Amino acid sequence: MMRLLAAAVLLCASATALAQLRTVPANAKRGEMRHLQDMIVQIDKAQARLAPGARIRDIHNRLMLPAAIPPGSIVKYRTDAQGMVSEVWILTPQEAAQSAPPKLVLPPGK
Repeated sequence: MMRLLAAAVLLCASATALAQLRTVPANAKRGEMRHLQDMIVQIDKAQARLAPGARIRDIHNRLMLPAAIPPGSIVKYRTDAQGMVSEVWILTPQEAAQSAPPKLVLPPGK
């Protein structure tokens, strides 16, 4: 009976963990990121420094090291008061498609 109860509690806890949604702040900027060296990353052709204690989250919302950033990752990021990158969220393909800039459609003949 105790094992059944323990299994039920474990199942509920894991279901709760799976149901957690991550929220990326609306003011986060979008870019393509790659790790260059140490605390230096490249965002859309420009180099940027990671802030001390910068948090980088993968598509599963787990924290990761800067060197583990897959090259060419589509991300949302925020900077601190000094302009250093303080938070990064690597986007899933669905999140990247939702946050993609609108495509410019030109009228025919232009």
